[in-house]
Amino acid sequence: IGHVGTRYATNVVLQFQAELAVAHEAVHAELPDGWAEEHGFLGLQTRVSDHREFLLRPDLGRRLGEESLELLRTRADRNPDVQIILADGLSAIACMQTGEELVSLLRKECEGRGWRVGTPVCARYARVWLEDEIGQEVGAKAAVIILGERPGLGTGDGLSAYLVHEPRVGKTDGDRNMLSNIHQRGTTPEQAAKRMATLLAAMFEQNTSGVQLELTGN
Repeated sequence: IGHVGTRYATNVVLQFQAELAVAHEAVHAELPDGWAEEHGFLGLQTRVSDHREFLLRPDLGRRLGEESLELLRTRADRNPDVQIILADGLSAIACMQTGEELVSLLRKECEGRGWRVGTPVCARYARVWLEDEIGQEVGAKAAVIILGERPGLGTGDGLSAYLVHEPRVGKTDGDRNMLSNIHQRGTTPEQAAKRMATLLAAMFEQNTSGVQLELTGN
């Protein structure tokens, strides 16, 4: 990468600082109030009260607050085949830039296979395991949470998607399948939607997900 004596070259240092700034900006960004509703989602929030608490208490981001839980119970469709959840995760920027498009593409893939898709929801201050409670409450056969992934240097707009069969509180990471690096410079939303639909088809066929899912030939 070049150096001057024992030090990195100036352009290398500046590039590193710029890429680090992108990551910092993504982590500290927040979904604006009302964004979910303005974009056609049922807006929910976890038990987290503010962004600082979200970063310090991952456990609170895995369950819905009481008001949002009641909203989900009264407003969301029951017993869908697939419940899709859009969330901020560790990059609200990714959620707002690409999340809505990916949800739309995945919905089309699912409906094209004859599956019923639940009410679109968007959760604020959310962690991956939140999909367990939401999927359990609506009685979904499978849940998919799409959320901003932990930013890397110069990559603050990447999404990850986690899929789980028969979602319920108590599921572990070993029960999930995931796709990462979803953005226009990595796995595109179009590619990701098709891959997720393939995973869901395998889950429904085998009645399982995670490490038990056999993907040979899919």
